[in-house]
Amino acid sequence: MGAMTAKRRRRLLAKAGVWVGLLLGAGFAALPIFWMLVSSFKPNAKIFATPPRIIEEGSSWAAYISIFHDSEKIRFFINSYFVALSVTVLTLIVAILAAYAFSRFEFPGKRILNVLVISVQAVPPITLLIPFFGLMVTLRLYNTYQGLILTYMVFTLPYAIIMLTGYFNTLPRELDEAAKVDGTSSLGALWRVLVPISIPGIVSVGIYTFMIAWNEYLFALTLTRTNDMRTVPIGIQLLMGQHSYEWNEMMAMSVLGSIPVVLLFIFFQRYFIGGMTAGSVKN
Repeated sequence: MGAMTAKRRRRLLAKAGVWVGLLLGAGFAALPIFWMLVSSFKPNAKIFATPPRIIEEGSSWAAYISIFHDSEKIRFFINSYFVALSVTVLTLIVAILAAYAFSRFEFPGKRILNVLVISVQAVPPITLLIPFFGLMVTLRLYNTYQGLILTYMVFTLPYAIIMLTGYFNTLPRELDEAAKVDGTSSLGALWRVLVPISIPGIVSVGIYTFMIAWNEYLFALTLTRTNDMRTVPIGIQLLMGQHSYEWNEMMAMSVLGSIPVVLLFIFFQRYFIGGMTAGSVKN
């Protein structure tokens, strides 16, 4: 009896230790986000006041009001939404078709194409910055939506193809074969049968793609020139002036810029986790 009690006590202590560790980790991760939120309401002069306080005298919505009354800052958000949504939609369409081909068909060069897809995923993006700049200037796509969208797709497509190929591999071939017996073409079997039951994998890839395009900074800075083409990350950087920084507006724009990704994850969390797990398994 004493041995059982001691064993149970050790289990409770271990569980308590896990919970304490998780809470500490969550608190450590959430603290910068919390401080960003409260700082967005503070007057700019009191952002770095000591000792720091959560609520400063004069706290208000002034930073948010300033952003919503500035057409240039609103344009940053419009650009980010347009580019990120376009990249997400186009990446999913191309990735679904490519993943279906890799999963269901044998064709010359399949192994080489697989290697190329993985190789592109393995290349550090910063090494391609100058080549992409020269390419966009040559193709007259510099400082355009098309240039940003095509550039981002180079980095989102490999991951999307790899993940969706793994997801399609978990689906029985009998499903599309049965659809073909009923007179449906290969593309019909893909869009009518496989895609509807692959929603978790597609959603997880879509969220990841949107996050990459929404948060990207380096290529957005290099491949755009005028403020009417800048995205939110560049807009935040532009608040760093030569003689002063608009810290409260930077925090407010960061909060507003975080909302789309947070909402996507909240609403599609079940699909995101399920898709990531299923896509990592291969039959």
